[in-house]
Amino acid sequence: MAYAEIPETDARAPALDRIDRKILHELQRDCSLSLARLADRVGLSQTPCWKRIRRLEQSGVITGRVALVDPARIGLGLTVFVEIEAPDHGPGWRARFAEAVAALPEVVEVWRMAGEVDYLLKVVTADMPAFDAFYLRLTETTGPKNVTSKFAMERIRDTTVYPVNTTDP
Repeated sequence: MAYAEIPETDARAPALDRIDRKILHELQRDCSLSLARLADRVGLSQTPCWKRIRRLEQSGVITGRVALVDPARIGLGLTVFVEIEAPDHGPGWRARFAEAVAALPEVVEVWRMAGEVDYLLKVVTADMPAFDAFYLRLTETTGPKNVTSKFAMERIRDTTVYPVNTTDP
């Protein structure tokens, strides 16, 4: 799904019981677990565990299963956080911006922000010359009012695991 097509988040999450939360806890850490091992870890047999996983997928709680890759090991050693100030806040510019950043593979995250900065992008490139080429494409295609780049020096923590409460409240 392209960035421009991502729907608004529905604040009304489906009711998750302790077993659902345990499944999410385990899958976030290792989605390659066999069904038998996962079922054993959460205290179910395989069929009910599989049915719960399917329900979590169909309800949109589980949005995908991926392999996490170390960017430095694939030649993407530079991470930059790019702050964008929009020249206007109309729907036309927002749609063009969303379309433009969706077409830039270096952009791995885009956040619309509140405050002085309108958008925050997480960008990964091989090095400074690659970032400079990206920066030129970004500014040519989006026409921002202002761009500020902040270069990451060290990744101290990086996780995709959300803190799921696995005990009953």
